[in-house]
Amino acid sequence: MTNTRSLKLIENEQTLCELPVLAGSTGPNVLDVQSLYKHTGMFTYDPGFTSTASCSSAITYIDGEAGILLYRGYPIEQLAEHSTFLEVCYLLLHGELPDKAELSTFEHNITMHTMVHDQVNLFFRGFRRDAHPMAIMVGVVGALSAFYHDAMDIHSKEDRLMCAIRLIAKVPTIVAMCHKYSTGLPFMYPKNKLNYVENFMRMMLATPCDEFEPNPVLVKALDRILILHADHEQNASTSTVRLAGSSGANPFACITAGIACLWGAAHGGANEAVLNMLLEIDDVSRIGLYINKAKDKNDPFRLMGFGHRVYKNYDPRAKIMRETCHEVLSELGLHDDKLFKLAMELERIALEDDYFISKKLYPNVDFYSGIVLHALGIPSKMFTAIFAMGRTIGWISHWDEMIADPEQKIGRPRQLYTGQTQRELPLK
Repeated sequence: MTNTRSLKLIENEQTLCELPVLAGSTGPNVLDVQSLYKHTGMFTYDPGFTSTASCSSAITYIDGEAGILLYRGYPIEQLAEHSTFLEVCYLLLHGELPDKAELSTFEHNITMHTMVHDQVNLFFRGFRRDAHPMAIMVGVVGALSAFYHDAMDIHSKEDRLMCAIRLIAKVPTIVAMCHKYSTGLPFMYPKNKLNYVENFMRMMLATPCDEFEPNPVLVKALDRILILHADHEQNASTSTVRLAGSSGANPFACITAGIACLWGAAHGGANEAVLNMLLEIDDVSRIGLYINKAKDKNDPFRLMGFGHRVYKNYDPRAKIMRETCHEVLSELGLHDDKLFKLAMELERIALEDDYFISKKLYPNVDFYSGIVLHALGIPSKMFTAIFAMGRTIGWISHWDEMIADPEQKIGRPRQLYTGQTQRELPLK
């Protein structure tokens, strides 16, 4: 970052202080307010941190107005088309795409760490069979620090890399175990001959009774979902990971904090909400009714999977996911399925309706990813867990970047206090 100029803060024609204006490599400049309290006795007030840069980062860039998403400078469209999820993991973690030898080593290291400690299996027995998978993930991922404490020196680059590899490798195994536990089916152990996504699909969907034959179209679809969800700048869960990590907490605890935050309905549950909405609408003939409900300001109904807080244009991930969605439906012969016909008709109407066009309420990545995951045979309650699986690499990359940042300090937001002023305890 560079200091381009400064802005004066003036009150009653008196200069209170000069605040530096910092410029990154692209995007809006930021006002450095670190010295504001020292010079003025005032803090800034920004609920939700919507106008506050909490850190500097070189990992992901979003231009919501233009509909641009870059991982380490590479457009998401190019990565989704030409790269695998593990290539993207390497890119986010190391800053550059791997060459052939680097990718081979990275893939081997991930494969060799997909197993979890056998005693982790015992943890699952303590959960009810109907427990939400995210509740189980919070417990089990957090417990990994009790099994893999041999490499948790956060100031060692080698230890941080080992933790990253373990998390990327083991989270899919844990996600699949959550599903198997809830269905009463036996856990499926990883197979080293399969690639990352094939392995997960086998652990998730196969049983010991049959051989698993990966379908390349479906494997590619899930690989793309993971790529599209790998990182998204300083969102709520990533900020949570950074805040937890700023205290020096171990990486397993930090990623668990991210999982817990992602579990929130306003964050990671959107694709599950899309499927529930489609089930509520139930039939193509009822779409008009629900479109009108969505337009009615007095109706609490919201059309899930449309619009995005960051993107004021078309979500670039949605374009990729739309293409993937149609590929999957064609491969599985589901275009005539009732649910998918309903989804495609809803998409068509929303893209042509003046109300949605004027408000730029385009279908987002959650609209299509929920449909694809459902088509793959994955239960809706597992959607957020798979989101967490894809986002783990983003979380661990931001955590690693933060720990290595010499400007890093423990997070300590301030507040605008609105409670009682000092008062005396009444005498008895």
